[in-house]
Amino acid sequence: MTTRSKTIEVSGLHASLPTGDRTLRHFTVHHDGVTIPVSRGGQGRPLVLCPGLNSTQADLHELTELLRRDHDVVTFDLRGHGLASAADRYSFDAFLSDLVAVLAELGRLGLPSEPVLVGYSLGADLAVHYASERPDTVAELVLIDGANPLPEPFITEADLAEFRAMAEDLATRQGVQRVKGSTRQVSLTAQDIFDLNLEIDVVRSALLDRYRKIEHPISMIMSTAIAGDSTEGRVPRHNQLWRAGVERLVHERPHISTSWVDTGHRLVFTHAPDVAQIIRSALHPAGRPTS
Repeated sequence: MTTRSKTIEVSGLHASLPTGDRTLRHFTVHHDGVTIPVSRGGQGRPLVLCPGLNSTQADLHELTELLRRDHDVVTFDLRGHGLASAADRYSFDAFLSDLVAVLAELGRLGLPSEPVLVGYSLGADLAVHYASERPDTVAELVLIDGANPLPEPFITEADLAEFRAMAEDLATRQGVQRVKGSTRQVSLTAQDIFDLNLEIDVVRSALLDRYRKIEHPISMIMSTAIAGDSTEGRVPRHNQLWRAGVERLVHERPHISTSWVDTGHRLVFTHAPDVAQIIRSALHPAGRPTS
């Protein structure tokens, strides 16, 4: 995937974003016809937290607050999510351009050091693509239940009906949040969600090549039951494939550390303290190269 250079406009409190205090500050990044809301707070080493598909910075509040005890944490909403504006297109490249725009603005603000880039689900895939294209602008990666270089498609012909039904159910529930004007609202339609899941599957089929370009430390925090804990239907296949993708990656890139959390894909919500502790333990001292 490639991204194009775009004009970025910024407004808000970006002129006074000191590190070392716990004041929460907000600013916005305007690019590609969308408005991206960004929040920054905490103290310590810079860390940028990228949400995933159908998740917002409000959803990640508990994990964010835990990480802000030790880090200067930046969070934001992807287009069509939370307080970000809706867009006329939703694709992997479009979401990647949102991450690029946010990090470009942080670079202009002058962070004290390159940030740790933490991505959840789709956010993890975006982080890997970003780091493979701009290695000098990040310190290391933490990937949470995403960016898995699967050895075969996760969604096959046999899974299409189930994934379409899941997308429709999710879009219906998100429609209620849009009516409320919630910070957790998502503007994507069922078709958007379905198409993006198929696209992400294709992206992950070529992800090993991206990992080969990254020399920074990488830590993965993965769920043992991304598809649930049922022993029936397609669930066992999906869970086994998820583990096989990680094993494949670590075999080729043995410096990557992996932690498994005995739960499902919502681990950042259901096990936020555990995830935060793993992140703290996994991070290398600033400036330390990967072994």
